[in-house]
Amino acid sequence: QVQLVESGGELVQAGGSLRLSCAASGRTISTGDMAWFRQAPGKEREFVAVSKWSGLITYYTTTYTDSVKGRFAISRDNGKNTISLQMNSLKPEDTAVYYCAARWGRIGGGSDTYDYWGQGTQVTVSS
Repeated sequence: QVQLVESGGELVQAGGSLRLSCAASGRTISTGDMAWFRQAPGKEREFVAVSKWSGLITYYTTTYTDSVKGRFAISRDNGKNTISLQMNSLKPEDTAVYYCAARWGRIGGGSDTYDYWGQGTQVTVSS
């Protein structure tokens, strides 16, 4: 039984930084793809970042949506079975509920390829 629990969402001022965490249980994330999505009110859920297992040894590739490139960084701590999202230079448009997602043995992209989701954590960026 896989469970994901996000934490770290807060109210921050524009230009500030925030670090979100996602604690996974039930399965090691070391061989999985771990991602962050977000959803703002009235908008569709969008992809933010992913740390994807390469399929070879312990190596991962990262991908970011254009709007957060250079500002956000996804990382993982396989020993603690957690992933993080470091968010810098936050903008009001980053305001959303951020969701942690996981998948194993999947290919392609899109939220529908992720089988496990956390409850979400609210990030609010004030201008």
